[in-house]
Amino acid sequence: MYKNSKVAVIIAAAGRGRRLGSNVPKQYLKIGGEYVIAKTIKAFEDIDEIDYIFVVTNEDYTRMCAEIVDERGFSKVEGIVPGGSRRQDSVYNALQEINARKPGVSMVLIHDGARPFIEKNVILNVLEETENTGAAVACVAMKNSVRMMEAGGQASKSVDRTDYYSVQTPQGFRKSMLIDAYDRAYDDDFEGTDDASIVERAGYDIAIVDGDYGNIKITTKEDLPMENRVGTGFDVHQLTEGRKLILGGVDIPYDRGLLGHSDADVLVHAVMDALLGAAALGDIGKHFPDSDDQYKGISSLKLLAQVKKLLEENYYNIGNIDVTLIAQRPKISPYIDEMRDNLSEVLALDRTRINIKGTTTEKLGFTGREEGIACEAVCSIYR
Repeated sequence: MYKNSKVAVIIAAAGRGRRLGSNVPKQYLKIGGEYVIAKTIKAFEDIDEIDYIFVVTNEDYTRMCAEIVDERGFSKVEGIVPGGSRRQDSVYNALQEINARKPGVSMVLIHDGARPFIEKNVILNVLEETENTGAAVACVAMKNSVRMMEAGGQASKSVDRTDYYSVQTPQGFRKSMLIDAYDRAYDDDFEGTDDASIVERAGYDIAIVDGDYGNIKITTKEDLPMENRVGTGFDVHQLTEGRKLILGGVDIPYDRGLLGHSDADVLVHAVMDALLGAAALGDIGKHFPDSDDQYKGISSLKLLAQVKKLLEENYYNIGNIDVTLIAQRPKISPYIDEMRDNLSEVLALDRTRINIKGTTTEKLGFTGREEGIACEAVCSIYR
């Protein structure tokens, strides 16, 4: 409650995130191990002046959103509302839900689900100005010079950037004002660029509150914060007769091969586990279980290609890979260049970022007795 007024927050998170190029909406990607939508909800959950939170999400993700809310124990989330075809339809759906379920709400804040870095002071400043004036929007001054295209599109002219602001969220409104503005917009078939434009059209003044340049909206992959990670992988396979010896995708002449469900390429398996581990995506047993017949005898390079796809879906790039193959025999030095070429091609990674080396255990242990081959891989990834 803020100065005896009940406050509800609408988190608009029904977008598909197509500009990000992901098959998962940006709200359901993770940053630092936490879902974007969870970060956004938490920013409002932790503020005493906020009474209720209503999350609007794509119908396909209502269950996932509910699971996230339940897992994080967000007690202020009163409703998860299916979104509409447009952003303003989604907000209107939530507004109707607030009016029906929490009629005592006096003020409503609307915030983009893909703005997870909102600071408490910005939220409180918007809330204060909304209480004072009825409508307030977080904005930041333009940093760059601004030009305006003249009629006909053949020329442009400079404009004074001090007269212009870049609009952010949250945007705050008295609930009665917001409902009136939305009702008028629907009566006149008007579509606004944001909630403030809809309220302004209804004749209400909009106050500007200082926003925060760090309060970015995640729209494209460049908006995701840089993150560097390191992963390690280790794998062992037994040597046995009647099998080919495949290492790094190379068929190496030898009297025995490695035992396994796939082609048992211990080198590629170690690389896969290192990449998956760095991205916190589990291991090869999780994604390619040996109980699944579709992977029987499959080339491990094909599985590596699927690991690369998983990394791409989570916006990770590979920095470098360093591999140590542990075997008494055979010597792998004649095949290293071909192995590097294979990994380079599958991962679309310059071969200068891939290192492969071999070592022995001086005839000690199972590798020294030539009972099996082991491999260790270390990788770095970033996004």
